[in-house]
Amino acid sequence: MQKLITASLLLLLAGGLMTAQRRRTPARDTLLDGIASGRTRVVDLTYALNDRLPKWPGDQRGFEARENGNLARDGYFTRHIWMLEHYGTHLDAPAHFVAGQQTVDQIAPQRLFGPAVVIDVTENVREDVDYRLLPRRLERWEREHGRIPQGSIVLLRTGWSRRWPDEERYRNMGRGGNMRFPGYGVDAVKILIQRGAVGLGIDSFSVDYGRSKEFEVHKLSHAAGLYHLENLADLSALPETGAYLVVAPIKLEGGSGGSVRVFAILP
Repeated sequence: MQKLITASLLLLLAGGLMTAQRRRTPARDTLLDGIASGRTRVVDLTYALNDRLPKWPGDQRGFEARENGNLARDGYFTRHIWMLEHYGTHLDAPAHFVAGQQTVDQIAPQRLFGPAVVIDVTENVREDVDYRLLPRRLERWEREHGRIPQGSIVLLRTGWSRRWPDEERYRNMGRGGNMRFPGYGVDAVKILIQRGAVGLGIDSFSVDYGRSKEFEVHKLSHAAGLYHLENLADLSALPETGAYLVVAPIKLEGGSGGSVRVFAILP
């Protein structure tokens, strides 16, 4: 009898483990095997770093690389580099504009992964280069796709990346020396904070529109702990919902921001 009970328990345990494995395996294998086999598309939203990228007005240097080791001479190849924290595709840490907030190395790693909410405003920008995202555009997105999920990384697709890397066209200086490019509006960002977004991204110079002098969006969103992804590469391959983002910034101790590699995993 004891042997029969033991055998029955082992069968039940084995059956439970197999059932649990069946529950866990499909999602895991679909993602990892899909990436490994190429069935799942991974899009790099990052510009390669060099010394020819657009710089913020007033910055004289952006990036320098010099050879440190030569294969023919030393048997190995290395370089040393110098660069601005906010150059090329980069992340703004909350400490960038708000004292006491997190520096780039202090951002919790789980906040660097999340569903992408893509808001396409390219048509609006064609009509108005000073366009700022408005609450009614968020309301339209939610009517079409449902409530913006907590933990989202919100990306504003403006089409401005078509001007990259032409510094003159990308800055788009207007009269009075003001840059002119699109960005987020303060009232829309208040809603995104309420929804629990963890980051804001854009394919232009800044989440604040070009003519901003007070950087209201930076201050508001950084105070709420959100980070920013600026100078993202072409976002046209991303659906408005369904993509998943991997944000991998340089872990720069005490950094106000830094170079970042951003990947979108497409459904």
